[in-house]
Amino acid sequence: MSTGASGDSDQECLAVLMQLDASDGELQAGDADHPISIDSSRTVSSHTSSRQLSRSPVSTGPLGVVGDASSVKQLEDGVEYYMGGYPVVTWNSYSQAQRLMPPKYRLAKDLPHELQDRVNALPQSYRDSPQATVLFEAMIDEAMDDEPGAPPISVINEVTDEGAPPWEFVYTNQMWYGEGVPPPDIKNLKSCGCVGRCDPKSKTCGCAKRQRHHLKRYIANNTIPNTWNGVPFLYDSKGSLQFFGMPIFECNDFCGCDEDCPNRVVQRGRRYAINIKRTELKGWGIFNGPKKIPGGSFIGIYAGELLTVEESDRRGALYNKFGRTYLFDIDFHFMGAVATSPVFLQVYFISSLCTELTSLLQNHSCDPNCEINPCYINEANIDKPLLTVFTKRDVEPSEELSFSYMGCIDDDMIFKAKNAKKSNDAVYAECHCGSANCLGVLFS
Repeated sequence: MSTGASGDSDQECLAVLMQLDASDGELQAGDADHPISIDSSRTVSSHTSSRQLSRSPVSTGPLGVVGDASSVKQLEDGVEYYMGGYPVVTWNSYSQAQRLMPPKYRLAKDLPHELQDRVNALPQSYRDSPQATVLFEAMIDEAMDDEPGAPPISVINEVTDEGAPPWEFVYTNQMWYGEGVPPPDIKNLKSCGCVGRCDPKSKTCGCAKRQRHHLKRYIANNTIPNTWNGVPFLYDSKGSLQFFGMPIFECNDFCGCDEDCPNRVVQRGRRYAINIKRTELKGWGIFNGPKKIPGGSFIGIYAGELLTVEESDRRGALYNKFGRTYLFDIDFHFMGAVATSPVFLQVYFISSLCTELTSLLQNHSCDPNCEINPCYINEANIDKPLLTVFTKRDVEPSEELSFSYMGCIDDDMIFKAKNAKKSNDAVYAECHCGSANCLGVLFS
């Protein structure tokens, strides 16, 4: 298209330019520390229009130039080509430009605590009042900006006079990076260029290839049966997790597929109502709401501070003085298979002290209805998965949600538990899960 095109063509180019101006304003509105980030509220229509433009016969290929703009500046601006002197930004060119920008992430030193400090300075009578309950629920609701469709969380106490759980904690679904932990690796992140919803049988879907690569052993030993028509994705068409104990690789912010892609589950947030409820023997816990939760449903993220080994050792010694442990080892079995060195060394830990209220309040059970699974979205570093909580089976209304603090309860774990009872080992505490196969002890 030349500058001497018809009036209709000029109007089309002007409309494109106006859209670019609007998007520039949105990018400049980011926070000061991380001024540019991926907009997670992409719509199906915006994806479709950008892909349609990228197929224009004027285009000379990805980041091709029709005009005299330099390719470097073009890449920085996310411009794929020019029409009649006007820049055209497609989803492909925009996402490639975003990969060059610093990733947006949260630092542990910036964890909010002002509200918690103010409430803890108030008399105990206020913290045990109904007003404190309302304030606690409001704090959670305000923090749920990353899962806008999630049902609200209620605080229920029919056992004691406490108005709310301890105010030391913060509700969050985000990871907070401690000192020495590198930012998310987005430059090496594999993404797909699918249009619409990803097809697990696609030969070209980058996300399907990545997931299949990490599931080879499970497919080979028939842990994932050949009859499973969702291979290599681990979700069914309704977003239910079908297989546990395996790494999940969801589509990410740089993928071209739509928001309703079946490989986007964790990032869409919790869909079922849950309550924080006081129990008689186990303190506070997380309970299902009024509706049954199907097996394989996403509940939340075991979030917290991401720590290096050195910092976790220091924290561990400190937590031991309290007689509690808040550290979660990120050492899933599959990591050793993809380690670059012959001996796999654990790199990171998660501290849930002061963060992730709902997962922290999930109590232990020797017969749990939930399980923690590693999930990767906007992170290429295999050592830094999200710890996602999914239901293992259907959860009845008002039933408590729980997972095993001791991992897989196998014969070896049962043997250790029996010995712990005999030796009265201080590492273990009495278990009150009440399940039929309760071991009687758990890690304290």
